[in-house]
Amino acid sequence: MNATELILKKREGKSLTESELRFLVQGYVDGSIPDYQISAFLMACYFRGLAKDETATLTRLMLHSGTVIDLSDIPGIKVDKHSTGGVGDKVSLILAPIVAACGVPVPMISGRGLGHTGGTLDKLESIPGFRSGLSIEEYKNVIRKTGLVMIGQTREIVPADKKMYALRDVTGTVESIPLIAASIMSKKLAEGIDALVLDVKTGRGAFMQSLEHAADLARIMIDIGAEFNKEVLAFVTDMNNPLGVAIGNWLEVVESVECLRNTRGTNDASSDLMEVTYTLAGAMIMIGKKAGTIHQGITKAREAVHDGTAYAKFLELVEVQGGDRDAITNLERYPVSRFSLEVKSAARGTLQSIDPLELGLTAISLGAGRKKVDEAIDPKAGILLKKKMGDSVLPGDVLAMLFTDREEILQEARERIRNAFRISQQPAAPPPLIVSMIDQKGQRSWPPK
Repeated sequence: MNATELILKKREGKSLTESELRFLVQGYVDGSIPDYQISAFLMACYFRGLAKDETATLTRLMLHSGTVIDLSDIPGIKVDKHSTGGVGDKVSLILAPIVAACGVPVPMISGRGLGHTGGTLDKLESIPGFRSGLSIEEYKNVIRKTGLVMIGQTREIVPADKKMYALRDVTGTVESIPLIAASIMSKKLAEGIDALVLDVKTGRGAFMQSLEHAADLARIMIDIGAEFNKEVLAFVTDMNNPLGVAIGNWLEVVESVECLRNTRGTNDASSDLMEVTYTLAGAMIMIGKKAGTIHQGITKAREAVHDGTAYAKFLELVEVQGGDRDAITNLERYPVSRFSLEVKSAARGTLQSIDPLELGLTAISLGAGRKKVDEAIDPKAGILLKKKMGDSVLPGDVLAMLFTDREEILQEARERIRNAFRISQQPAAPPPLIVSMIDQKGQRSWPPK
C-alpha cells in the first residue's frame, strides 16, 4: 500500500478498509509513515469524516497497537470517567478519590491539555514529585493498594493514539467526532475498565459546541463500548462558562483540594463544579454496584466529602505515586508566579456570561498550555475568577486575577480576559449544567422526570 494513495482516497470521501487503516496506524507507530503524512490523513478525516465501521476499526487498531491491561484479578467493578475537555474542568481530580472512597475501583489513564482545554495529566504533574509515568505493573499495584490510580499513556498503552493525540493538538484536527471517539475509547478500553461514565461537554468552551454534535459523539462512544461489552453511560454537560473558579494547572489543583476538604461551602463559586462532580460520581458508584440508583450514589459521594474519606484517599494517591504530600496539606507553600494582575470591570450590571474559549486561549498565552507538542508548561500560570455568571458587578470590581512569568503578555492578557466578561443590565439565569443523560436506551432529560 501507499500512504499517499490512502490520503487521497479519504480526501475524496471514500471509506478505508481495515487493512488500509492498519497499514496507516502500524506505519505511524513503527516510523515508516512520517508525521506530515498522518497530519494530512487526519485533516482528510476532519473534513470527510469516518463511517461508523471505520471509527470502530480505528479504535480497535489503536487499542491493539499496544498492551491491553488485565485487571480481572482486582476485586470489584472497575469504572472510569472521561471528559471531552473543558475550561476549568478539574472534575477528575475530585471525582476519582470520591468514587474510590465509596468502594469502586477507579483505573484512570488521562491525557494532556488539548487545544484550549486543560489536561488532567498536566494538573497532576504540577504536584511536586507526582509520577504519572508508571509501568503497567506499578499501575496495577497502585490500584490494588489504594483503589484508584491516575497515570498517563505509557509506551505500551495505545502508542498509536499517544502519537496522534499530540499531533491533532497542533494541526487543527481536534474537533472531529470520530477521531475524538476513537482516541477516548482506545485509551479507556486499554486501561482494564469494566464500565465508563462520559462527560461530553457542549457549548462555547467545548470541542462539540452544538448540542447535536455532543449527543452524536456520546452515542458513537456508547456504541463502541457495546462492541467491546462495556457499559457506557454519558452525560451531556454545559460548557458555555468556565467550570469552577480556577483555570491553570496548579490553580486547579488548589481548587480541587479545597473542594475535597469541603472548605469552599455549598453555595460558593465552585458549586457548579461540584454539581457536575457529584452527578458523575453518583453514576459511577451506581454502575460499580455500591448504590442502587444514581441519586443514591450522589448521596454516598457527598458523604465521602463531608466525612473526609475522599480527601484522605486523594492524599493517599498523591503519596503512593510519589507526590509531595506536604504540597497538598500546605497549599500556600507552592511557588508563585513572578507577575500577578487584577482584571477590573469598567461597567456596572449583571455578569451574563464568561467566554470559556477566550479564557482557555489566554491561559495558554500565560504559560498554562502548549502551542507546540514539545512546549513546556508553567504549572503556576493561569487565571482565577473573582466573579461568576449572575453576580452583580460595579465599576472597579475585580473580575479575575491572572498569573504568569511572562511580563510581555500582561497587558494583552488583561484586555482579553476583561473582554471575555459580558456585563449588561439584564438579569442572568445560569443554564442547566447537566443537559441530558444518554445510554443504550437513548437520550433523556436530567434529572429524570
